[in-house]
Amino acid sequence: SRFCQSGKSVLANFVSESIEGIGSYVPTQGVRILEYEKPNLNGSSKGAGCRFELWDCSGDQKFETCWPALMKDSHGVVIIFNPELPSHLKEIEMWYSCFVQQQPLLDSQCLLVAHHKPGHAGDTENLSLASPLNKLKLIHSNLEEDPEDVRMEFVKYFRSIINLLNENRDREEMSIIS
Repeated sequence: SRFCQSGKSVLANFVSESIEGIGSYVPTQGVRILEYEKPNLNGSSKGAGCRFELWDCSGDQKFETCWPALMKDSHGVVIIFNPELPSHLKEIEMWYSCFVQQQPLLDSQCLLVAHHKPGHAGDTENLSLASPLNKLKLIHSNLEEDPEDVRMEFVKYFRSIINLLNENRDREEMSIIS
């Protein structure tokens, strides 16, 4: 299985506070787009909220023809995998190469999520990933035990993307002025 049933939709629902499809496993057909608004993401009570689009992409390679459309104008990539499946560990590299390196995005725009399914308690906390994956931010997601930790990690990741976009915009504005 190509990253199928790794928990992508469950996490996308959780992060975007969507209740769509809770309680049943339905493989994502191609892509599902979740719109999500987060007020005060920069931590201050002032300042506008941010609007995100989470594109929950199927892990099935039969949808590979959709990938260029998914990548167009994206600002970040979250790769979610099941750390208990050795095949997933191999495939992360393909997804990273395709969605991050070929775009190209910076490594800081990519988040790896080892998603632990309910009832699975294998010793996968000490994952050692080979280069270049070991340079990426890796979080462990366990929605049964630490849902708020997971939410905070995503908020941190979203903040880092916003900061990067703001820096790029400021740099472009300065280059126009000078």
